[in-house]
Amino acid sequence: MIGVSILGATGSIGTSTLQVLALHQERYQVVALSANRDVEAMLSLCKEWQPAYAVMADEVAAEQLRKLLSDTDIKIKVLGGIKGLDIIAALPEVDYVMAAIVGAAGLQSARAAAKAGKRILLANKEALVMSGQLFMDEVRDNGAQLLPIDSEHNAIFQCLPQDYEKGLSKVGVRRVLLTASGGPFRTMPLNELEAVSPEQACAHPNWSMGRKISVDSATMINKGLELIEACWLFNTRPENVEVVLHPQSIIHSMVDYDDGSVLAQLGCADMRVPIAHAMAWPERMTSGAAALDLFDIARLDFEKPDLDRFPCLRLAYRAAETGGTAATVLNAANEVAVEAFLAKRIRFTAIAEVIEKTQNEIPQQPADSMEIIMSVDAASRQVATRYVDDLSNDLINGKSNNMSGGLDS
Repeated sequence: MIGVSILGATGSIGTSTLQVLALHQERYQVVALSANRDVEAMLSLCKEWQPAYAVMADEVAAEQLRKLLSDTDIKIKVLGGIKGLDIIAALPEVDYVMAAIVGAAGLQSARAAAKAGKRILLANKEALVMSGQLFMDEVRDNGAQLLPIDSEHNAIFQCLPQDYEKGLSKVGVRRVLLTASGGPFRTMPLNELEAVSPEQACAHPNWSMGRKISVDSATMINKGLELIEACWLFNTRPENVEVVLHPQSIIHSMVDYDDGSVLAQLGCADMRVPIAHAMAWPERMTSGAAALDLFDIARLDFEKPDLDRFPCLRLAYRAAETGGTAATVLNAANEVAVEAFLAKRIRFTAIAEVIEKTQNEIPQQPADSMEIIMSVDAASRQVATRYVDDLSNDLINGKSNNMSGGLDS
């Protein structure tokens, strides 16, 4: 049996992972599950899967779960806090770690899995965005195995030759084509973007995702973060990664070879497909996803992204080209700005404004230690919070246009 820890079990990726594992219980054993604060959801999962360990990142929630489980016959060791996440990422009985905690909170546990030499199924962007070189070094030095779960990176992985790690140019690859749906505002008039609501931004046309990542898709900063990830995963430079808008989300990404061939991975917009691929690799197994019907699709469209519509993508390219801690600044400022937007404190278009102002204020440093990375992360959040507060006050005081729009003033 292959032992599995799922970090972020109650989120969309964690839920999809458990759906895949439910189809293959003769092959996989769920050893540990984690969540942040959703005690009821975790209690339900504990009753269904009966893992040896359950972790709540929030210590208060961990104590609540302990009390609820004490009233049952289920014997589960409940841990709390970041240390608990590190423990279940490195357990000897765990072979695979699904790293699906959203945001910088998932960085340390992903690194713990790397240091323990696990197969890491990486759905957390920040491990590579914030600490790409350090994380890749830990994977290599400890004999860990890194398989991407993002549908785009998983597609690229499937289309590359096995020896891609020596460098894409050395294996005949000209460029990577990273596809993006364009989110819910791909065709919305630019003058209407300021007034969109969090509910509109979270209504992705193709994918069912959490609120934060849905907003990231709407601004297309998710694609910028994926660009940075792709550079680390596949040992390439930003200029060799081109973002392509593909509104149907059927081609999940492509690889363009020197001989003129372009290999693409196609599939339904269902995260169970890349999860099953990474779980079974180098074999294949059923995922529970529907088969792709090409006759039903009928057409595939492609467009270049408009950087005036998606300024966050431009800012991500800037961070990727700058290197060092620039990506840490980008990620931290985005997390602060998206949280404020979802709380209706700033407008949708202010997300890019907060990021760019923070980038301009925080100097770039070499990202050669976690101490530096976390220091820059904290400083960036402070700066971004200051800009959010200023913009929020402007919004309250009526200094922004279209005050009758999607945000509550």
